[in-house]
Amino acid sequence: MRTIIIDDERLARAELNKMLRSFPDIDVVDEASNAEEAIEKIASHQPELIFLDIQMPGKTGFEMLTELEWVPKVIFTTAFDEYALKAFEVNALDYLLKPIDQKRLEAAIKKIATVDAREHKQEESYANNEMLTENSQVFVKDGDRCWFIKLNEVRLFESVGNYAKVFFGLHKPLILKSLNALEERLDPKTFFRANRKHIINLHMVEKIEPYFNNGLLVELRGGEKIEISRRQTVKFKEKMSF
Repeated sequence: MRTIIIDDERLARAELNKMLRSFPDIDVVDEASNAEEAIEKIASHQPELIFLDIQMPGKTGFEMLTELEWVPKVIFTTAFDEYALKAFEVNALDYLLKPIDQKRLEAAIKKIATVDAREHKQEESYANNEMLTENSQVFVKDGDRCWFIKLNEVRLFESVGNYAKVFFGLHKPLILKSLNALEERLDPKTFFRANRKHIINLHMVEKIEPYFNNGLLVELRGGEKIEISRRQTVKFKEKMSF
């Protein structure tokens, strides 16, 4: 598993690198001392896993994650415990406090196998390439939480690198599926590609208003405001009959 260690402290990087040598499945391909450097190296190596410090000069680890096109699995490493809740809100695999304990590191590495098995099952569930209708029921699993939901309950799909965030009810779990792959399966009568990052459920649109650069801004039933790109605006107007 290609891995990058991201930490502004050289000694911390060296110590973690040394500890990871006892795990034959972990291949540390690079290190980074700040967010900007890490963004470049993640784009270059496309690692499956990163160990990420939170407080770094310039940008925090959380801020860095929002800028990634390639989103690997994340294990946070930090000296501060107050970020734990936020770490799991961004779907982190684990949260290790410094100085890192070897047994806690082993437990974190073991979680990877569990997550890989979950993602494999999720990929199998999408193996059938038949068109999904709004009444199709899909299985969504996020950590220990799982749901069977009908697609007509989904307001929005949002691209997060190689994943997609699914908005339904009060939930926003990630699934291992790109937005382009989802678009191929979704019924275009119900789901519309609003822009590069979003697919919306047309039945969930509550408000439409003019927006920047001849585009449109739509508000969904859950309160999300999504831009319809200028390129997609003509198609959207045709679908919505206005």
